[in-house]
Amino acid sequence: MAKDHTDQTLDRELDDLPAELRWREWMRRIEAVLFASASPVPCEDLGRVVGQGASVDLLIEDLIADLEGRSFEVARVADGWMLRTRPVYAAAIRAAADVGGQDLDLREYDIAVLAAIAYHQPITRDGLRDIFGKEISRDLIGRLHARGLIGTGPRSPRRGAPYTYVTTDQFLVAFDLESLQELPDREQLEDAGVLSETGT
Repeated sequence: MAKDHTDQTLDRELDDLPAELRWREWMRRIEAVLFASASPVPCEDLGRVVGQGASVDLLIEDLIADLEGRSFEVARVADGWMLRTRPVYAAAIRAAADVGGQDLDLREYDIAVLAAIAYHQPITRDGLRDIFGKEISRDLIGRLHARGLIGTGPRSPRRGAPYTYVTTDQFLVAFDLESLQELPDREQLEDAGVLSETGT
C-alpha cells in the first residue's frame, strides 16, 4: 500500500523524542496548522500531523491551556477548530489599521434575509418571497454568496427543481457560532424586532 505524500515527508510518530517533548511538538504542529488556516480545521485533518493513537481532543485541551492569557485562542467553530483573536481585543484591532476582516458591511435588509435563510434552510427564493412578501433579488443573494455566508443547498423537490440556499461554515465563523443550534431563539429575535421585517 503506497503511503501518501504527508507520510513520506512528515515524521508523525516522533519516536526519537521523549514522551513530554513529543506531546509538545504535536501541540505546536496543531497550533501551526490552525494558524495557517483561515477556516475551521476538522479533527480528522489535525490527526494527520500527530502520531497514531494521539488524542487530538486532549492535545487541543492542552493547547487551549497553553494559550491562556494570550491575545488569541483556540475556538471550536462549525465542525472544526480555529485560532482567533479574543473578542476583548476587537476594538484594538479595528483602531490599529482596520485589519479586522469580519466587518460584513451588510445592509439591514440583507441581514434579515440572511436570518431567514439561517432559520428556514434549505430555502428557495420563492420561499424567501413568501416570508418577506416580495421578490428577493438575485443581487442580494449574490452579495451573501460572495461573502461566503450562504451556499447552494439541495435542489427543491418542487416543480422546476429550484436551487435552495443554506448557510455556510463562514456564516458560523462570522457570527461566532459553534453550530446552528447556537442561533438565538426565533421568538427572542422577533421580540427584539430583529425579524420584524420578515413579516413572520
